[in-house]
Amino acid sequence: MNFDHLKEKINEKLADMEIFVDSIEYVKKGKYNFLNIILDKVGGIDLDEIVEATHIVNPIVDKENFTSDSYILDISSKERG
Repeated sequence: MNFDHLKEKINEKLADMEIFVDSIEYVKKGKYNFLNIILDKVGGIDLDEIVEATHIVNPIVDKENFTSDSYILDISSKERG
């Protein structure tokens, strides 16, 4: 699946928070489908920012309606090493 349009929409809404989408992937793990959205920000993202970003991203994903399958939306931050 190509998620360029979804990535663009999310980045537009998160720009004020200086957060951007690192990657989006749709994967099947066992019997469940996951839409994994990895966010990033210079200096890292704290838990409160992830929660706030999730409230912004969720309606965007719902509106895009990219699949008729049920899935779990998983939004997380890029790991720092």
